[in-house]
Amino acid sequence: MSESEHETTAEPLKVALLGCGVVGSSVARMLVEHADDLTARVGRPLHLEGVAVRRPGRDRSDLPVDPSLFTTDAESLVERADIVIEVIGGIEPARSLIQAAMKHGASVVTANKALLAEDGPSLYAAAADAGVDLYYEAAVAGAIPILRPIRESLAGDEVRRVLGIVNGTTNYVLDKMDTTGQGFHEAVEQAQALGYAEADPTADVEGFDAAAKAAILASLAFHTRVSGDQVYREGITEVSAADVQAAREMDCVVKLLAICERTEALGEGGVGTPGVSVRVHPAMIPRSHPLGGVRDAYNAVFVEADAAGQLMFYGKGAGGDPTASAVLGDVVAVARHRVGGGRGPGESAYADLPVLDMGQALTRYHISLDVNDRPGVLAQVATAFAEHGVSIETVRQQLIETGEGEDAQKQARLVVVTHTAPDAALSATVEALTGLDSVHEVTSVMRVEGS
Repeated sequence: MSESEHETTAEPLKVALLGCGVVGSSVARMLVEHADDLTARVGRPLHLEGVAVRRPGRDRSDLPVDPSLFTTDAESLVERADIVIEVIGGIEPARSLIQAAMKHGASVVTANKALLAEDGPSLYAAAADAGVDLYYEAAVAGAIPILRPIRESLAGDEVRRVLGIVNGTTNYVLDKMDTTGQGFHEAVEQAQALGYAEADPTADVEGFDAAAKAAILASLAFHTRVSGDQVYREGITEVSAADVQAAREMDCVVKLLAICERTEALGEGGVGTPGVSVRVHPAMIPRSHPLGGVRDAYNAVFVEADAAGQLMFYGKGAGGDPTASAVLGDVVAVARHRVGGGRGPGESAYADLPVLDMGQALTRYHISLDVNDRPGVLAQVATAFAEHGVSIETVRQQLIETGEGEDAQKQARLVVVTHTAPDAALSATVEALTGLDSVHEVTSVMRVEGS
């Protein structure tokens, strides 16, 4: 018997699929329809052992899967599998099922960013103890191959910064606000109608989804454990049409960015302490920046490394088929390890850098404020910046009128863009500005990145 004949007749690897929603359905379909190709790539057949679902009686006749494979007994299913694919989402029962699978010797492929961000280290430890793989490319940015390049392709380099649009819903909403002039709520409703946003879009628009992904990216990029609750998070619900217009006037666009960077916290005497800053918030970014042109519900991740320089990863960040593509890429990788022996890379947290709080992050502010139109006001405003150690890059003044008739008053609108400074100093400057008698209102505050 030839080697190729031996490979195709070898005992199949048993694959258990946990979850059969949008992603799970695509995974099941691709496992069956691409079975011959997957066998050739792995060296042994992949046999779908079963699909764990909550409602086994649901009509799934559109799937090329034997109906007898659907089961509610996920615990028994994972015990007899060689590879377990988890696409249930959430914390439980996903965590318990993954741990049980590893205990029984199965490698695990998951798309569960929330679980990895909350409890990644214990899962890495369980995988190491059991001598199995834990792969999770689909947990960040759907079909875009970003985790493996950071973990493996850039293993010999030092990543300095990861800047990403990692949530398609928020990118779609902000893109429509920019290109069509829609308000936030109108854009969200359109995203829901197109299937880009859930009926309850809170996880997306409040930044929870992006924060979990940022924690995973930072952990890999900087060899440091970063949990979801260590990520500074702001959503896009407060982004106004005025903010979008202000960005346009600067030839910028507003994006919800996941920002992970290796930086230094300045201590006493200006001595820098290495650390990691991880944050998610809306920011103005130049349209000329590679991320500035990312439209609709697409995702993109921009990586800066010492030797490799700047790298851009772009594609569909969600959806059944794109996410299933990433899942099956991991399945092939862990299956090859089981056929050939060995394991893939596990957790790398040797650097153990401190995770800095948001006040220590270095950024820039765009601030718009309405002030009295009289001599000396600009000097007062400049003094407030100087007293907090914040340098002004540009300032623009525009005369405006408020009220009518005898109540009409002349005011000036100042638009200030700062140089880079610690976020705490910038925030304190804004607070000081609101306390000046000559300042009627601080109308807009937004961070500026990417320039």
